[in-house]
Amino acid sequence: MFKDNWIQVLAELERKGEPCVMVTVVEHKGSTPRDSGTKMLVTEHACYATIGGGHLEYKALKLARDMLLSGEQTMRVERFNLGASLGQCCGGMASIMLEPVVRTRHHLVLFGAGHVAKALVHILATLPFRITWIDERQAEFPPEQFSGVTQLVSDDPVGEVASQPAASMYLVMTHNHQLDLELCAAILKRQDAAYFGVIGSATKRKRFDYKLSERGFNARDLSQMICPIGISSVVGKHPAEIAVSVAGQLISVYQGTFVAPQPSAPAMQVAATYTKELASPSLSVSS
Repeated sequence: MFKDNWIQVLAELERKGEPCVMVTVVEHKGSTPRDSGTKMLVTEHACYATIGGGHLEYKALKLARDMLLSGEQTMRVERFNLGASLGQCCGGMASIMLEPVVRTRHHLVLFGAGHVAKALVHILATLPFRITWIDERQAEFPPEQFSGVTQLVSDDPVGEVASQPAASMYLVMTHNHQLDLELCAAILKRQDAAYFGVIGSATKRKRFDYKLSERGFNARDLSQMICPIGISSVVGKHPAEIAVSVAGQLISVYQGTFVAPQPSAPAMQVAATYTKELASPSLSVSS
């Protein structure tokens, strides 16, 4: 559908928040596969349009994907002698510009469309995030659309966990504590979250630690779960205040400065004790 219309492709990639590099032939001399001004778009797994194929395009694809892999955001210009360096029979010279045009975004899976979630999305939509926003209730989503935010109405939010990309961030803040618990179990089972936070109090944390321990999760597993969430020095119960606090914590994650708060000793003792009981052949624990 988008093979040749790179403008349409670029708009779609921007909507999805998918990083890409635009490759442009900025100069050509002699015989070359395509003339100056020719463009193509390169994503991690796809290429849209073409700069002529052959070894030149192969080199451009490799350079573009190396930029995507490294997160490089600086424009580059590369010059190639098509005959001497690339072995193409046309034998001219071409210069290509590689330009990251959709910045790398961090994938966040947000469960729940309550007041705090709405306030949080307003903030995160201005930051380098790609958000999959999931709720069972269509009416809870705001009418306005945000760049990089996909609203997903699902009758099975827990089932959506399995289809998320590796190394995603997760925030659980639904209207239902039992649903929160089921989501926590599904996310912990994956063992690949870049961040995993659950809205709630220290009391909720203790309750969830105990219930998840009953399901076989050990103290190390539970240490991956951040609850309460947000920056501890930012206090307040207004949705906007909570949202700012949580946004600050998420920013610290992608900036590499995040230090996970240590769960309370009593909560972790419960988890550790329960894990020890499960491992003991002399004890049986009913469900």
